[in-house]
Amino acid sequence: MQLGPYTLPNALFVAPMAGVTDRPFRKLCKRLGAGYAVSEMVTSRPDLQDSLKTSRRADHSGEPGPIAVQIAGTDAQMMADAARYNIDRGAQIIDINMGCPAKKVCNKWAGSALMQDEVLALQIVEAVVEAAAPHGVPVTLKMRTGWCADVKNAPVIAKAAEAAGVQMLTVHGRTREQGYRGLAEHDTVAAIKRTVRIPVVANGDIDSPHKAVEVLRHTGADAIMIGRAAQGRPWIFREIAHFLATGQELPAPDLMEVKAWLLDHLEDHYSLYGEYTGVRSARKHLGWYAQALPLPAGEAATFRQRVNVLTTAQAQLDCVRDSLDAWAMAGQQEDNHTREDWKLAA
Repeated sequence: MQLGPYTLPNALFVAPMAGVTDRPFRKLCKRLGAGYAVSEMVTSRPDLQDSLKTSRRADHSGEPGPIAVQIAGTDAQMMADAARYNIDRGAQIIDINMGCPAKKVCNKWAGSALMQDEVLALQIVEAVVEAAAPHGVPVTLKMRTGWCADVKNAPVIAKAAEAAGVQMLTVHGRTREQGYRGLAEHDTVAAIKRTVRIPVVANGDIDSPHKAVEVLRHTGADAIMIGRAAQGRPWIFREIAHFLATGQELPAPDLMEVKAWLLDHLEDHYSLYGEYTGVRSARKHLGWYAQALPLPAGEAATFRQRVNVLTTAQAQLDCVRDSLDAWAMAGQQEDNHTREDWKLAA
């Protein structure tokens, strides 16, 4: 699909998730089949733009383009300035956050809280589009279906955003009130797709190739965006891409493949955060990987316990390498036993 001057390789997107979709994770997802990824949300507050946390979130070194940066805030001029600031530092697409349900964001009337004030929301959209236009940078918008079940105003905001110059809309099929509870509904996404001419992206509860096909058919969306289902399972993108292309399910990745991806992910993670912070912030990723793999009962919990007490990068790498080797060996032995049983039965 086309987004401004950029032709995206496919319609499988990585959702921006604070504390998750940093540069190493985005690069791995793109390597494993995602066609597009948006950075973690960065603040529009100028006093925080030079903080270590924000600088890491805005780090795109070695990442395949286009580089998309998501900005969040409540002041139209500040958001416009943030757009220019990030464009000057390499952002090729600016995404406006109007979907984050986190209390610490919404309590400041940013994220999905903006959907309660349509006038302010549109002022922000117009200001950011105006700031990005001279640079030829497309502006996109990510939002929820509304603030609560009684106020699902995403279709209204979608039309206004399109008229203001937004070039793509992403809709998470939940209200802010839901957070991540309950089930995502995609009827609202379908309604928006019927009323706008710009690309629409469906997001929410897409966790398998079959679900991806179901959502695409139901909504008519131009693309899908995957967030939590990619945690610990970044290969979900190649699974979905294969299913969309062939109608066949791709076999689960070999544990040695996972080992190589995971070790590369860790090395890139340490390079961004340094050893002390990198070892500690990698623990959540390692826990998600273990949860996603077909391990014997209790093995994922045991692995997490081992990893969570390690304090050096080398110890963490050794633990991952040894664990994956042991799991692969156990699986091979189990396969051999199964083949022997078949021979005896025959």
